[in-house]
Amino acid sequence: MLFRKRINYVAPMLASAAILLLLLSGYFELPSISSLSTPAPILPGAGATRFPTALDSVGSRERDPFTSLLEAFNAWDVAVGCPRIRAKLAADPRANATAASASAAITGGAAWGRAKCEDLATRHVGVLVKGWTWIPDALDGVYTCRCGVSCIWSKSAAAVDRPDALLFEGATPPPQRMKGLPLRVYLDLEASRKPTGFEDIFIGYHANDDVQITYAGKSFHTSRSYHISTEKKNDALIYWSSSRCLPHRDKLAKDFLSLVPHHSFGRCLNNVGGPDMALSMYPVCSTNDNGAPHWWDHLHCAMSHYKFVLAIENTKTESYVTEKLFYALEAGSVPIYFGAANVWDFVPPNSIIDASKFSSLKELASYVKALANDPVAYAEYHAWRRCGVLGNFGRAREMSLDTLPCRLCELVSKRGGKGADAL
Repeated sequence: MLFRKRINYVAPMLASAAILLLLLSGYFELPSISSLSTPAPILPGAGATRFPTALDSVGSRERDPFTSLLEAFNAWDVAVGCPRIRAKLAADPRANATAASASAAITGGAAWGRAKCEDLATRHVGVLVKGWTWIPDALDGVYTCRCGVSCIWSKSAAAVDRPDALLFEGATPPPQRMKGLPLRVYLDLEASRKPTGFEDIFIGYHANDDVQITYAGKSFHTSRSYHISTEKKNDALIYWSSSRCLPHRDKLAKDFLSLVPHHSFGRCLNNVGGPDMALSMYPVCSTNDNGAPHWWDHLHCAMSHYKFVLAIENTKTESYVTEKLFYALEAGSVPIYFGAANVWDFVPPNSIIDASKFSSLKELASYVKALANDPVAYAEYHAWRRCGVLGNFGRAREMSLDTLPCRLCELVSKRGGKGADAL
């Protein structure tokens, strides 16, 4: 009996000594304190302890400078998977709070307000685009809208010879309008948007405008190469392109990019040998058109070869979330975003790196480099697309330029079209 008791004491001691020797020899490798110190982003859906996922432990896995996006996806499927990320987001109160915030930030417009069918006065509305600088031709056409309203939108008087509304963008509407004449509509999506005082309907990017447009639609960029690379570069982690060299933006970009391997296209801070090098570097991005190539033709395709895209807005303004961010999402890259404080009202959960959540550019750069060597965590930034967790992005898409023709026609109908009283 005494012999058995001695064995009971000795055996655990021997086992403990063996484990200690293995640890000292490096056979078992525990995450170092430094690898765990990289801050997880404070994002909707991140940090819910009931459902820890890859973004809660960036840098704790074995370093893997991966290039295959599909292999990263497969690794994430095994380690985390869609059911877990859905459960995490459903349990996180911050996701619900952000959804409520998005409902206020993306209404479609204060005047439009999803008009009731009984409020619509006319069943057919024509919109003639009179002055424009960038409105795409692809919007021209006939639309079947809610409540049986038909809508025709065109830049040609041959298609809309008796318009109910005249749309101006880049041109000022007439100073006066009499009853019986088309309503005057003015569109301004610049950060400093401002009504002219001569419009009956104002279209902007903010929820307080009569009709709201987000930058999340496809109509902003219809002429492009749709090739998306499944391979990511390792020698250059970040794509950056700018040809409007604003001093404050250039300084921010220069300070940050000096900390991370990158390729800078465009005229500002170019480090690839010139502003038109993308097609030389990525010939697969050619659209095979007969005309001379334009930078926007292959923008998305070139972006798709990089793990990250630096997206810096011209100004930090509420709800001013532009194509700089949405292009990166469409290209299958992860945006590193500097801009609107309420950006989460417009994007999918866990889809971007919000630079405002980091205490310094150095800390941000450390996180980006750790993420670039962690395929499981990196893949989680793409889970929204693969698992169908769109969050607020679904609402942003719904209120984009793509849906403007019907939403404007509904408001024109609600106002009575040409029969509306003069203001």
